[in-house]
Amino acid sequence: MATVLVPTPLRRLTGGQSKLTIAGENVGSLLRAADAQYPGIADKVFDGDGNVKRFINVFLNDDEIRTLQGLDTPVNENDRVSIVPAMAGGRE
Repeated sequence: MATVLVPTPLRRLTGGQSKLTIAGENVGSLLRAADAQYPGIADKVFDGDGNVKRFINVFLNDDEIRTLQGLDTPVNENDRVSIVPAMAGGRE
């Protein structure tokens, strides 16, 4: 099973958990399995077409999945999948 690292804004959906241990053969199935256990995750991560929202980055270990095979990127049991929402704002 892989580890999904949950960002602070999504932890209200996971009962405050920052790490989830989830089974899945690729990143997409892993995130859908996380949503099955913790409903609402998919609504925050996926757009209406089932793709990762453009302002959300998903990493497999240290690589952004858009540079790999996207949601079809294979996942091994010792992998880390990080959901990273884009940050905005700052000082002018």
